[in-house]
Amino acid sequence: MEIMTDTPAGITGHTRLGGLIGCPTSHSVSPMMHNDSFRALGLDMVYLCFDVLPEQLGTVIPAFREMQVYGFNITMPDKEAVIPYLDELSPEASLIGAVNTVRFSDGKLIGHNTDGTGFMQAAREQGADVKGREMILLGAGGAASAIAVQAALDGASALHLVCRRSRSWDHAKELVDKISASTACRADLTDLADTAAIRKLTERSFLLVNATSVGMEPNTADSPLTDPSLFHPELIVSDIIYHPRRTRLLQIAEQAGCRTFNGMYMLLWQGAAAFRLWTGRDMPVELIRGRYFSD
Repeated sequence: MEIMTDTPAGITGHTRLGGLIGCPTSHSVSPMMHNDSFRALGLDMVYLCFDVLPEQLGTVIPAFREMQVYGFNITMPDKEAVIPYLDELSPEASLIGAVNTVRFSDGKLIGHNTDGTGFMQAAREQGADVKGREMILLGAGGAASAIAVQAALDGASALHLVCRRSRSWDHAKELVDKISASTACRADLTDLADTAAIRKLTERSFLLVNATSVGMEPNTADSPLTDPSLFHPELIVSDIIYHPRRTRLLQIAEQAGCRTFNGMYMLLWQGAAAFRLWTGRDMPVELIRGRYFSD
């Protein structure tokens, strides 16, 4: 593969538009990652960020359709709300019930979800392969659902979903029931307020993942778990947040002796999967890793 690292940036009359929708989006590394990849491969495409709330999707998505964008990524809080505006869902997006990537093809907007595969690839790189292991997942939103489904498909022996008794509780219950019924993974649901139950889960789990937005900029003082005694050195702790790179949750876990990793490499690998959907080409992953994902 020829990497054209010195290809000048520029917009032409043929440049195709895509990007990221959600709110907020200004912190995202995705524009640099995708635009550098387009330039490196000589593709006349551009990726921009758009702050879009769920109530604005009814205006934005039809506009994207009329402009025939190549596709777009979706971040919180739009991953589930976008589904009614799409024409089709891929099998994994249908199972997960959330979309993070949309591809425009033959006049149709097709929803995909690359979050789960992106996270699991990142976890394997960090020595946190969940095959045959128990894991704890905090949250029940789009990203959490994607990770839960993929972890079950990748052979996790047990998945412990932990979330608040809020609007997402019924969805979380449906998710664990679906995983238990359709995979070999045993899934269960625990209330985030039940500290005693969470302590028992952490004692026997290999990996704990925060898949909520708690702790993300600008609310960096927040953490879904704050009791240091819940953590033990054998527990690997991950946070899908990457801004900041060391959330309060990761700091607490590190102080307890845990190995940790953030959401940067999940972003890299889910982005690589989205890039292939849009272009049919492999993202120059090592080039992008060196520029934006090195510690």
